[in-house]
Amino acid sequence: MKRITVSLVVAATLAASAAMAADMAVKAPPPPPPPPNPWDIAVTAALMSDYNFRGITQSDHRPSTQAGFEPRYNFSKDLQGYIGVSGESIDFPNRASAEIDFYGGIRPTFDKLALDFGGWYYYYPGGQCFNTPILCTTLGGGPSVAATLPNLNVVKQNVSFVEGYGKATYTVNDNFNFGGSIWGSPSVLNSGAPGIYYAGNVTLTAPSTWFQNGIGAYVSGDVGWWQLGTSDAFYGVPGFPAGIPYKSYANWDLGLAFTWKAFTLDLRYYQSDLSKGDCNAFTSDHTASGIATTPINPSPLPGSNWCGATFIAKLSFATSINALK
Repeated sequence: MKRITVSLVVAATLAASAAMAADMAVKAPPPPPPPPNPWDIAVTAALMSDYNFRGITQSDHRPSTQAGFEPRYNFSKDLQGYIGVSGESIDFPNRASAEIDFYGGIRPTFDKLALDFGGWYYYYPGGQCFNTPILCTTLGGGPSVAATLPNLNVVKQNVSFVEGYGKATYTVNDNFNFGGSIWGSPSVLNSGAPGIYYAGNVTLTAPSTWFQNGIGAYVSGDVGWWQLGTSDAFYGVPGFPAGIPYKSYANWDLGLAFTWKAFTLDLRYYQSDLSKGDCNAFTSDHTASGIATTPINPSPLPGSNWCGATFIAKLSFATSINALK
């Protein structure tokens, strides 16, 4: 009898152990998810009533389009590398067919501080030279199409140039961030004039409770200062035959934007403090008219309205491949 009792106890113990093991097997934690894909590609597109760059129109105050993509690689959650290409429609004095931007860099982050360091190449293919044949051949990089533009301005065939940059953005909270950047080029618009551009920005984002159906809004502003040097002799004038000491200038913008999913509608006011004469000297505006005399834009050279106040509406789209999954 004792043997039967012991056998029953042992069997019960073994059954309980087996049940416990089975229960433990069922409750074992699932395997960890696969690591996220470090690769991503951002896609952008925009339609705007005017293409403005640092307070100056690049499309003669007419509509412009943009499209681009940016492959990215996340080395870690705090360090991203990227390269990109973007194209914009323009209306330049040298009749360049488009602006094509090539860029790349790294984006390290430190909690609320996001940094960005890289280089940017502005490429303007299809340009033509307007000046005397000698200056076009020696300094303009191409044969002369005409002695000058009809309004007496001159411009090089090749105005492509490169800049290096550093940016910083500090996110205080979901509703407020601010930042700054510095850009430097040894030859702005291939003019021979070095340039350093300093910029600051601030963004105020509306609380999510203010809107419904996924709509958001923010107000943002930018202010910049472009410190410019002296051009080469291609752009020389009687008072400055060796080159024009371009006028350094300030610019700013202020706008209201509405967001919905990957779309943004931006309504923005732009302004710079360049006079019409100094604007013409810097841009070689082929639409400039009248006479606007300054030391670097002597009579009878015209004045340009490319640097004046303007209001721009822009509808843009921005997303990434991973965001669509």
